[in-house]
Amino acid sequence: MRFGAGRAGLTAGALVSLVALAGCGTQASPDPEDTATAGRASATASPPAASASGRLSGGELQGRWWSWAASEPAEVNPVADRDGRECGRNQPQDVWFLAGTFGGQVTRACAVPGGRPIAFPVVNSYGEPSDCAAFMSGARGTVLLDGEAVEPEAYPGDVMTVRSAQGNAVTGEGGGFTATGCGLWVQLPALAPGKHALKIRGRSGDFSTGVDYALTVTA
Repeated sequence: MRFGAGRAGLTAGALVSLVALAGCGTQASPDPEDTATAGRASATASPPAASASGRLSGGELQGRWWSWAASEPAEVNPVADRDGRECGRNQPQDVWFLAGTFGGQVTRACAVPGGRPIAFPVVNSYGEPSDCAAFMSGARGTVLLDGEAVEPEAYPGDVMTVRSAQGNAVTGEGGGFTATGCGLWVQLPALAPGKHALKIRGRSGDFSTGVDYALTVTA
């Protein structure tokens, strides 16, 4: 699967679109016990929490973000969101996740609570280690925050655990599984109250994604 700026992205659409978005399309085998636990996934249920600096390790970040992105059906999924109205859905308490798209570019307006670090993928995927190696060989991306460049971090492959809701727009099935997550990611400290412009562009192979975020950080 591929996602951008959220694959950061996850975007809306059918499961086929999701697979194209993530970049891999190959998932690790589901854990039978976890798969039996269908239902609404919660990003807050995926420990551990962010550190005092607001940063998460590669595996923690990706597992929690994918669980968040896979916690909502297509019609209200933040990856499929066209204007930002769904950006607050199912957010954890210690970090604020932003989504990309299932491909293509959108513009979103999003209110972010003050004091909350922000994390998002520029372009990302999951699958087997070989899938991630192929995906990362062509992964490129740029991020501008208030006109200033932010350098994405490359996570070439981290073992992660994902929990998803039944019928979600990202994995389709509910339950839990482990996989290798990879991509270009950004973790920002809490932004100053007020308005901020965030532009995210990501690409790997023939997949591209982009989001222009108008963020309003509350006091």
